[in-house]
Amino acid sequence: MPEKLCLSCQKPIRGRTDKKFCDDFCRNHYNNNSLRGGPEKLIRNINIALRKNRKILRDQLRPAEQTATVHRNKLLTAGFRFNYMTHQYRTKKAQTYCFCYDYGYLPLANNWLLVVRKKGDA
Repeated sequence: MPEKLCLSCQKPIRGRTDKKFCDDFCRNHYNNNSLRGGPEKLIRNINIALRKNRKILRDQLRPAEQTATVHRNKLLTAGFRFNYMTHQYRTKKAQTYCFCYDYGYLPLANNWLLVVRKKGDA
């Protein structure tokens, strides 16, 4: 039977026949690297951007408020990325709100935004 090699460092494996790694370091290294590459990396980075956008919008509202007006530059300074959103909502008056989960904004005149909290569904 051919000798089994570690999936991470390619050294021979000793011990159980179903082992894939020579030690915990190699197992962690292999799993961490496989999660960081390819489409998983893209998905993770998009989710990070969406969560950050949501937090920035949430921080613009006081707990009791449903809406607030804020200048676009304030969001940009906080790191908001306008190209990342979860969905859009178009009103009967043809206004389009951009949302990051349950927080959104409506562009107003002169780079001002109306930040809104979606009313609870649950």
